[in-house]
Amino acid sequence: MANSRLIRLGLPPLLLIILFLFSSCGGGDGKADISITLATEIAAEPLDGRLLVMIADNDTREPRLQISSGSSTQLIFGMDVEGWEPGTVIRFDNASTGYPLESMSEIPPGDYWIQAFLNRYETFNLATGHTVKMHMDQGEGQQWLRSPGNIYSEPVKITIGEGGKMKAEMKADRVIPPIDPPEDTEFIKHVRIQSKMLTEFWGRPMYLQANVLVPSGFDPGSDARYPLFVFHGHFPYTFDGFRTTPPDADPNDNVYNSRFNITGYEYIQQKEAYDFYLKWISPSFPRYVVIEIQHQNPYYDDSYAINSANLGPYGDAIMYELIPEIEKRFNCVGEGWARFTYGGSTGGWEALAVQVFYPDEFNGCFAACPDPIDFRAYTVVNIYEDKNAYYLDSRFKRTPRPGHRDYRGHVSSTIEEQNRLEYVMGTNSRSGDQWDIWQAVFSPRGDNGYPKPIWDKLTGVIDHEVAEYWKENYDLRFILERDWEKLGPKLEGKIHIYCGDMDNYYLNNAVRLMEDFLESTTNPYYDGVVKYGDGFEHCWNGDPDNPNYISRLRYNWFYNDIIKERLAKTAPKNHRLVNWGIW
Repeated sequence: MANSRLIRLGLPPLLLIILFLFSSCGGGDGKADISITLATEIAAEPLDGRLLVMIADNDTREPRLQISSGSSTQLIFGMDVEGWEPGTVIRFDNASTGYPLESMSEIPPGDYWIQAFLNRYETFNLATGHTVKMHMDQGEGQQWLRSPGNIYSEPVKITIGEGGKMKAEMKADRVIPPIDPPEDTEFIKHVRIQSKMLTEFWGRPMYLQANVLVPSGFDPGSDARYPLFVFHGHFPYTFDGFRTTPPDADPNDNVYNSRFNITGYEYIQQKEAYDFYLKWISPSFPRYVVIEIQHQNPYYDDSYAINSANLGPYGDAIMYELIPEIEKRFNCVGEGWARFTYGGSTGGWEALAVQVFYPDEFNGCFAACPDPIDFRAYTVVNIYEDKNAYYLDSRFKRTPRPGHRDYRGHVSSTIEEQNRLEYVMGTNSRSGDQWDIWQAVFSPRGDNGYPKPIWDKLTGVIDHEVAEYWKENYDLRFILERDWEKLGPKLEGKIHIYCGDMDNYYLNNAVRLMEDFLESTTNPYYDGVVKYGDGFEHCWNGDPDNPNYISRLRYNWFYNDIIKERLAKTAPKNHRLVNWGIW
């Protein structure tokens, strides 16, 4: 039946049998012995990947769904596997790398639930001549927990004795099924192209996709032309925040949203999406095209929309392959004066970065709560002067650097803890998480073909040679200051930055440093905006009247008045724009 099930899923005819051997007993020599056997029926060829074992002290959810950098996290242990032959055994023991406990020997005695997971890698022969093994996205947005083809086991209850002693038997035969592609609707279209640039870099077919919101009344045969709004951010399965029917969620549900400390959030999201639709079809609403880009890659759920030594020429591929195709299909102007970009967090960094790196191709950026835009404040680390990323520089004490806080300043995780978790999930920047993607985007390529670390993942010791590479190539404040004579005239009036002054990831620190430079600019003055939300967390987008949980749902129309003013100054008289009321 397992073979039939996998064939129904459209996967190779594999039978997964992973055997875990451990026992429900305590005492003894305190050794953990988890033997994982790949049965001979499992595959026609050896497997590569990151093998993970997750252990939880409760069964409220599967152990794999209870791993985080927060205080409620459960346990995870990991190792790389290469050429794992069917019938051979791999063992986890007390020396296996773990988070937040470093060793299984530290696990307190008691009852637990254990689960295994294999994040499968494929081999890439890069244009650089390097060979790397990475997990390739399967339509899920580079999220290994739900990536089709990855393998996991059913949780099993065990008893762990003193010193982490465990021994029992478990069989796993679960494979994550494929994901159906999104369907087009009247207003939402999906455009997918193979990128010649990225295919050449990665040595295998690579694709870019845009989720497109088309204007009300769009007619491909019309001579009307539309501005293009690029909404940057994390992987979007389809265009979100837009619905053509009234909300059907219960406005009085008591489902608690821990991020925003409210209930009824599903209804709020649906209402905002429907309200946006009503605006969109209003006869007087300005007509424009919005795109969200799918540029997931072997390192992360997006590429940061720039060229990179490790990810390849994503910036050029998006700018010169994908965007022209979108503009051609949907009657966009196709010139820099009619393109605008915005986003929050990762999307905020991307919005500012593409405006800086492609200054003539966009007429304004709106960067909300951007990822670090000055590496003197890489969250709370100065990568140029600090010696260690995890602890304050001190001879006699070790004060941890915080990684996440709430609006009251309460810290829930440290930078070291966050990096330790990533190290367990994947070596060589392959965790698919935040610190690793920054490193993959900003770092030079190492001799092994993977990103050169900005700091030692286990100790936090900073490599200042790598930091200098970051500075010269990706420190947005430094680049603007270094090149203002050339960039200033191209960026005048285009830069808008917004950040809560209690950003959860301390991103306001870098915004302050950027503001210091921008406000000092002359010849020309930058003539833009830097604003702060008093007491606002991640991700405030400049709305002074609404909480984050509302404003974050309004990106696609919130900046229209500012864009209209910009178009009035810069659009040619024969623009053929619809409903913008200029000229």
